[in-house]
Amino acid sequence: MAGAESRAAPGRDFGLRLASALVLAPAALGCLFAGGWLWGLLVAVAGVLMAGEWRRLVGAPAWSQAATAVLAVIVVALGASQSVIAVTVLVAIAAAVMAVLASPGAGLGALYVGLPVAALAWLRTDPVLGRDILLFGLVAVWATDIGAYLVGRSVGGPKLAPGISPGKTWSGLAGGVAAAAAVGWLAQDHLPLERLPLIGAGLALVAQAGDLFKSALKRRAGVKDSGALIPGHGGVIDRVDGVVAMALALAAARLGGAW
Repeated sequence: MAGAESRAAPGRDFGLRLASALVLAPAALGCLFAGGWLWGLLVAVAGVLMAGEWRRLVGAPAWSQAATAVLAVIVVALGASQSVIAVTVLVAIAAAVMAVLASPGAGLGALYVGLPVAALAWLRTDPVLGRDILLFGLVAVWATDIGAYLVGRSVGGPKLAPGISPGKTWSGLAGGVAAAAAVGWLAQDHLPLERLPLIGAGLALVAQAGDLFKSALKRRAGVKDSGALIPGHGGVIDRVDGVVAMALALAAARLGGAW
């Protein structure tokens, strides 16, 4: 998410955000439904772009972005099979450990970028629920973003984390959670999982946590946006911070036997 509540020119920025979303969302959904190398390519490209933004935000060495690019290409080239994804996770963790010795920022970046890339690719390999569970997760995150923006702007009220993201409010958080819970309620006839409204609400909280982490990172770096690639949103990290958190949460749930 892109710090929706904190934009200075809400009307103009909302128009830019909407225009960008109308282009990006269908492209992402098309790749998701296609699966295979096309989904892997989308995830890999996003990972490489995120690595570049992360490097600039934390001052990590240039080789950290190159390493992420290599991992991403491996995932795509080998078809994002489960064995390859497992190797990617292990390599990302090993790279993080080694990078910490030289640069703590690079080490954290290897995990922040590498693990979600692997998680998104791995979740899609599930032949039964992979596509639909990711579709649910993406829509829940997007609904969270929209709900937080609209309710936060119209209601306002106490700040959620003024030291990290001064524009975010508790009302915006509630609006985002309610919107994602509504997505869960609507998805009950399409996914064989119990308590989908609660799962949607949980994903909203996870996505908001990812948003706050991104905001803290940008505040530390003294920048407004992670980049300038996407009109109305900023950088790729600005756009996918909630998706990163969602992917890790769903991957953990799958590993835990939730489906």
